[in-house]
Amino acid sequence: MSDAAAMAGRTVVVTGGTSGIGRAAAREIGRQGASVVLVARDRARAEETAAEVAKDGAPARIFVADLAVQADVRRVAAELRAALPRIDVLLNNAGVVNLRYATTADGIETTLAVNHLAYFMLTLLLLDSLRAAPAPRIVNVASEAHRWGRLDFDDLGNAKRYRATRVYGQSKLCNILFTYELARRLRGTPTTVNCLHPGAVGTRLGQNNGRIATAITKMLRPFFRTPEQGADTASPEVAGASGQYFANRRAIRSSAISYDEAVRRRLWDESERLTGVRWSGP
Repeated sequence: MSDAAAMAGRTVVVTGGTSGIGRAAAREIGRQGASVVLVARDRARAEETAAEVAKDGAPARIFVADLAVQADVRRVAAELRAALPRIDVLLNNAGVVNLRYATTADGIETTLAVNHLAYFMLTLLLLDSLRAAPAPRIVNVASEAHRWGRLDFDDLGNAKRYRATRVYGQSKLCNILFTYELARRLRGTPTTVNCLHPGAVGTRLGQNNGRIATAITKMLRPFFRTPEQGADTASPEVAGASGQYFANRRAIRSSAISYDEAVRRRLWDESERLTGVRWSGP
C-alpha cells in the first residue's frame, strides 16, 4: 500500500479486522484516505478498531456478523449491498485454527466454514457491488500453510481424521484454489482477484484453543512478523495482476495441486453445494 493517492476515496471491506493483520491493514488503509468497512463478530472490538482508524482518518463503519454462520454471511452481504454504492476492495482476512474437530450451526466443520466457505459466499454475494467500482479488487489472505493441505472430497470436513495443521492447511489451499478459479471466471473483466501469504505473523490466531495453545503462540511471537508487517504484504494494490499468489509483495508459485483445474472446479462445485450460493456469470 505504498501509493496513498490510489486508495483515496475508495471503499474497502475488511473481514477479521479487529485484531492482527486485519486490524493493522484497516488502520493503514484508513491512513491512506480510503473508507474502511469492518465486518466483525465482536462489536466491542470492532469499535476499538474503528476508533484507531479514526485517529488518522475517518471512523470505520461496522457490520456485525459471525462468518461461521451462513445465515449471518447472507444477512451481512445484503446489508453491505444496501449501504454501500460500490465496493472497491474486498479483503477476505478472517480466519480460525481449531485444535479439535467442531462444527458450525450449519453442520460444517468450523475451519472450512470460516476460512474458505465464508470467503466464497461473501465474495460471490458482493460481486455486483464490486462491479460497480471502476477497478475492483478482491484479495484473499491465504498462507504457505497451504502446502500442508490435502483435499479428500469424500471427507472435506475431515470428520474421519482430524489433524489441526492439515485441516488449517487445507483451508488455505482452498483459498488459493478459489482465487485461481474465480480469476479464470472473471477473465476479461475489470475485476481482479489475488491471494497472498502474509508471513508468519504474531496474532491472536489459534488462541481460542485454551491455555496451552495460547501459551505456545505467545512464546513464538518474538519469532513472527508483526501484524503491521503482515498487513504490508496484504496490500490490495497489485498492479493489475489477477490470479496470482503473493508473498513479500512478489508473485510466487503455490503448490502443484493448486494449478489442477479439475480440482479447482470440483472444489467450486462442492462450495456451491455446501453454501447454496451459485455463480451467476461475469
